[in-house]
Amino acid sequence: MTTYHCPRDGTRSAVSALTWCCPVCHGPWDLDFTPAPGLTLNALSGRANSLWRYEEILPLSAPSVSLGEGRTPLVPLTDTVSAKLDHLMPTLSFKDRGAVMLAELARRLNPERVVADSSGNAGTSIAAYCARAGLPCTVYVPEGTSPKKTEQIRAHGAHLVTVPGDREATALAARAAADEPGAFYASHVFNPYFLHGTKTYVYELWEDLGGRLPDTLAVPVGNGTLLLGAALATAELHALGLIASRPRLVAVQAEAVAPLAAAFHAGADDLLPGAAAAPTLAEGIAIPRPPRARQILAAVRGSGGTFLTVTEDEIRDAQRDLAARGFYVETTGVACWAAVRDGLGQGVDRPGSVVVPLCGAGLKTGMAG
Repeated sequence: MTTYHCPRDGTRSAVSALTWCCPVCHGPWDLDFTPAPGLTLNALSGRANSLWRYEEILPLSAPSVSLGEGRTPLVPLTDTVSAKLDHLMPTLSFKDRGAVMLAELARRLNPERVVADSSGNAGTSIAAYCARAGLPCTVYVPEGTSPKKTEQIRAHGAHLVTVPGDREATALAARAAADEPGAFYASHVFNPYFLHGTKTYVYELWEDLGGRLPDTLAVPVGNGTLLLGAALATAELHALGLIASRPRLVAVQAEAVAPLAAAFHAGADDLLPGAAAAPTLAEGIAIPRPPRARQILAAVRGSGGTFLTVTEDEIRDAQRDLAARGFYVETTGVACWAAVRDGLGQGVDRPGSVVVPLCGAGLKTGMAG
């Protein structure tokens, strides 16, 4: 296996050490990994119809825990906007892309237990893939998490711990458990294997569009795992000579909890002081202090993209609009459609073609009141 490294101070650690964060700055790890050459459209013919078909660009291969994740449909919404239906994944969320990588890694490391924290979707994915791998799993969620999501976590046999307070309190409780000996912290935020799973979202777009990418990728952002995976994929595809230029990354946050949007528009390289949680229908991206904030801001700026925010009424309207078009999507998963359906707004010239992810199924939250 390759090694972890800290992007801030250069500290390194063996993956097998179960060290879930940099011991110096306590920040998230990146991964020392370079994709192998050889990926072409022609090379994909006859391969497994899952995200594991992109074997050259993944840090793990020959999985035992796959549920057939990936290869979700891409369908048009308008003449310029298409949707990738990641709400059709095995656990009904895009988080399966990263969860399968963490579970496969954990299976190989054989820890005593797996620990995860989540506002719901990542927890259900980790629970499902740990069940597939035969690994004991504990998932921490904040109080108020959708009952359908907690039901799904329990159904997969995971031990569910409900934490009083917000998403931040939940993360702190999980990290305390992750510090205990023998624990593998299946963190979709701190563990970079997760990002190497979410990057397959873009590789699938590249394949389905015949070796190109749309002009703009609009992505909902809380902890930024899909956006950073997208940035990783576009950089790799460009370095491999498989695309001539990288698409813009447009990050979408709920207006109620938009710390990254505020920092971006203030010209800051990191979060501004005073970010706090607040109620929002987009519970999956209601993250006041994302640990990878600096990386997210740099990725959006480096792509020539921007941040957009959406109101609660816009989220409600977008969910109803998508349902009327045949797509039953949870409230977080409609944020990008809410942001782009009437145009991309200020900060993005010549919008061109746009792809939005429908990240989670409506069965997870129901319709917004």
